[in-house]
Amino acid sequence: MSIVFPERFNIADYFLYHNLEEGRENKTCLYFQDQSLTYGEVARMSNRVGNTLRDLGLNIEERILIVLPDCPQFVWTWFGAARIGAVITMVNPLLPTVDYKYYLEYTRARVAVIHHSLLKTFAEAAEGSDYLRAVLVAGGAVEDSEDIDFRGRRSQWFAFSDAVEASSNECTPADTHRDDIAIWLFTSGSTGHPKGAVHLQHDLPFNTEVYAKRTLGVNEDDLTVSVPKLFFGYATGTNLLFPFAVGGATALFEERSTPEKIFEVIERYRPTILTTVPTMINGMLNAQQATSHDLSSLRFCYSAGEALPVELYERWLKTVGVEIYDGIGSAEMFHIYITNRPGDVRPGSLGRIVEGYEAAIINAQGNQVPTGEMGTLKIKGDSAALCYWNVHEKSKETFAGDWCTTGDQFHVDEAGYYWYHGRTDDMLKVSGVYVAPGEIENCLLQHQAVLECAVIGHDVGDGLVKPKAFVVLREGYSAGSEREEEIKGFVKSRLALYKYPRWIEFVASLPKNDRGKIDRKNLKSSDK
Repeated sequence: MSIVFPERFNIADYFLYHNLEEGRENKTCLYFQDQSLTYGEVARMSNRVGNTLRDLGLNIEERILIVLPDCPQFVWTWFGAARIGAVITMVNPLLPTVDYKYYLEYTRARVAVIHHSLLKTFAEAAEGSDYLRAVLVAGGAVEDSEDIDFRGRRSQWFAFSDAVEASSNECTPADTHRDDIAIWLFTSGSTGHPKGAVHLQHDLPFNTEVYAKRTLGVNEDDLTVSVPKLFFGYATGTNLLFPFAVGGATALFEERSTPEKIFEVIERYRPTILTTVPTMINGMLNAQQATSHDLSSLRFCYSAGEALPVELYERWLKTVGVEIYDGIGSAEMFHIYITNRPGDVRPGSLGRIVEGYEAAIINAQGNQVPTGEMGTLKIKGDSAALCYWNVHEKSKETFAGDWCTTGDQFHVDEAGYYWYHGRTDDMLKVSGVYVAPGEIENCLLQHQAVLECAVIGHDVGDGLVKPKAFVVLREGYSAGSEREEEIKGFVKSRLALYKYPRWIEFVASLPKNDRGKIDRKNLKSSDK
């Protein structure tokens, strides 16, 4: 599928400003707490932020670092920066000082926009930065933090509201090319520091056209809510860019996503689309009085980040009656390129290729494997990143034109459905045979006592890796050797004998990363 965008092209026009030209100036597009903002209001505030950033010395192609919770200021900053041709980078607003120091050094951001709650943490991270010119602080006055001395710093610090209030409602857009750099999307950092996948102006719109509009049918009557936060590209797409591209709306909340909070925002805003992850699906299904909440406004849910177990899908469908379209995407490709879809859900699979993308499954020698055989997924499409910033060797391994070699193990069946086996780094070689942790986890979840689980490889020192399971039990079930043997026997009765977990460690909870996925790196570190 060939999609050609105009040579002079700006993503802010594609996602936001086209709505004014199409008569939606007075249509509500953003809900936050007790506020409701129209496209006209969002466009005017985005213009003000764009002008403010220019006045602070942020030029076309220079980076801005956005460190905000989900709130209107995030939206205005994102579109204001895009409108003036700045390169957007965005990170979690709940990180420690050392991480912000890394991101400032890595991005060389000229301007940062942060939340007031981060004043002290970010000020420490920015100490001595050679590149940062200015910091805008949303949600409070800079002077509120008495223990920080801002004198003598290279960067200037301003209250977001004061600086933006003084700017004009009109902003001249940058004359950007469709192949100019627009945004860096960070990888999850599952092996080392996160890397910035460098995306061009047309990359995000391409995926929006083929995936959001044509495959899932997102439209102007949709209102979205998301479990993951906007700094994560998955949610940036589903909960901001996709609805705005079609003239729809989104509802944002700053608080941490919990089952109770998601129930609350669904009942308050009545979204038609929920962006979620398997961990939250499990949490919502296991919440007290889960069936008492009114989720009837939903027409479908996105799921990504980790494979959705069949057991969870079937329980959700039985309980809620709303389809989940499980899919896979990545920072390298911006968003989802293989997915289940309306009228075509194959539980346990990640669905079929999104039209507009191509896929190949290859072996270690780079040759395509036969249908049904497991290998490494390669994906091709016009949303592929240009490279990883400042990681040349890894870029050569991953990118070749608009082909991207993922770290994911898949097989495709005769009907064209893709089945996920896990990350290449997570695969276990047991008794000479590769084992996918996800297969064992899916089996464990079918046991009545298991609430959550994760499987990793464990070596007792003999060089032989075997599966080990970390298990969170449901309320009312006790841990102990009898329970351990019972669960092991359950897996042995359903999977090949070599796949059963040789060890089971009962834990109160599983570590999660900032994407809501189980943090296997943390589990592996704690298991040593």
